Amino acid sequence: MMGQTFYYRVGEHALAVCFADKENDDALIPSFAPFRLDEKPDDLLFTLTVDDHLEWPESGEEIGQFDCGGCNHGVYRLADGGYYYSIEDVQGVLCSRMRSNADFSACQVSLFGTTWAQRNYGLNNALMMAYAFSAACLGTMLMHASVIRCDGWGYLMTAPSGTGKSTHTRLWYDNIPGCDLMNDDNPIVRIIDGQAFVYGSPWSGKTPCYRNIKAPVGAIVRIQQRPENTIRRYRTVEAFCNLLPAMSNMKWDKRVYNGVCDGISELIRLVGMYELGCLPNAEAAILCHDTVARKSHV
Repeated sequence: MMGQTFYYRVGEHALAVCFADKENDDALIPSFAPFRLDEKPDDLLFTLTVDDHLEWPESGEEIGQFDCGGCNHGVYRLADGGYYYSIEDVQGVLCSRMRSNADFSACQVSLFGTTWAQRNYGLNNALMMAYAFSAACLGTMLMHASVIRCDGWGYLMTAPSGTGKSTHTRLWYDNIPGCDLMNDDNPIVRIIDGQAFVYGSPWSGKTPCYRNIKAPVGAIVRIQQRPENTIRRYRTVEAFCNLLPAMSNMKWDKRVYNGVCDGISELIRLVGMYELGCLPNAEAAILCHDTVARKSHV
């Protein structure tokens, strides 16, 4: 018996998730609930079909590794120009396999996890990659950052995992009036008609912050742990070099890589990027806010 198809709009891009049978359903991806649509849209970015009965090769020629929050997923090129992914969790458990056509507009995934958490991880990560790589040429970037909204503007805090992004956005929330958290790990950044916007997303790391909201980007800040609080604005080349590793990307795919690089260049042109050397204290948040904050957009 055939399953169901569910439609979502994430970062103003529409997508479809088709469950080929009733072994799986949208209960596997509860973080997508705020983004669900009641009707089929006419502008689908991609369709992902979930079918646990697909046939998969045992192995192939690996062309790269996609870093997903400390878990590296194997990437293999298919003869038709598409891709095949082997998605493992942090314990090395094979949670899913995904294949796509060349532009990621059509994807298929099988779930191999034996627990709900493993199956959720396998499907959620497949959707994240399908989204990032299908939208790369549309001025859309999935960015590793924590985002605080203040007076209507979104401020993106980026740094390697464990450096203190979430701590810093929490310090804004606790010490600066008019703040709320938009996303704590993987917001979406889009360039639309010459303006940069940030969106909440279904992917937010360990913090369950799945909000279907949007704000103009106020600034981007790279967090560095330092013995004192200092802040400076990056030059253009510095900003590019520090933003590129923060974006979901595939350097071996020219279409995706060029799309992300073009998006970063435009983002830098439109929005300032800063380096904040800081301690985990209120003074760091106040210094950062007072340096980068824009006038109320509410």
